[in-house]
Amino acid sequence: MMFLPVEEQAAKRSRGKLDSIIFDLDGTLWNSVDTVLLAWNSILKKQEKQQLSREDLEATMGLQMNEISRKLFPALSESERGQLVKECSEVENVFLAKQGGRLYENVEQVLEKLSQRYRLYIVSNCQEGYIEAFYKYHDLEKYFGDFENPGRTGLSKGGNINLVIERNNLSSPVYVGDTEGDLKAAKFAGIPFVYASFGFGQVNEYDEAIDSFEDLLKIFR
Repeated sequence: MMFLPVEEQAAKRSRGKLDSIIFDLDGTLWNSVDTVLLAWNSILKKQEKQQLSREDLEATMGLQMNEISRKLFPALSESERGQLVKECSEVENVFLAKQGGRLYENVEQVLEKLSQRYRLYIVSNCQEGYIEAFYKYHDLEKYFGDFENPGRTGLSKGGNINLVIERNNLSSPVYVGDTEGDLKAAKFAGIPFVYASFGFGQVNEYDEAIDSFEDLLKIFR
């Protein structure tokens, strides 16, 4: 699929009235670290490998799986890391579908209100099945029109944002996220960035910032 240059995308989209909001997942809609930690440590325990801490996982938020594997398991070979992360991710999806994560305060109420005025989407740097597990446990799929992740496409977050934009014919979307990587992805796609300061990252450049998820209702009226 061919995309317009970023400058042309931004110019084209800025002319239209805001029609859609694309969300990051971790650090924006929920915090799944505790459940993910249980899942990954269950595999590491079976393989008699060192257990991970909550801080270990929090330090990987926003990264793609190959980056996470290098950061968490630097002593392993690339093939060993790939196999280990694959096993951990599969078990993680099972745990999340059964136990969920911690939604940020008033997420569903805010999504319900926003969905009456805007089209909503998710683009996250996660494995295939992760967003589906989020939907399943928290019953939030009804608010979203589409989602994407590198586990399905192999694309960067910016590439996946563009894919969702093109696939759904969005004319003026924004991206809501919590990390520097989210900012870069929004810039890549040529769309405004809303920084969720309550998440995992520190971002100094943004179009708007929110201190709570409910603050979105102040921006998108």
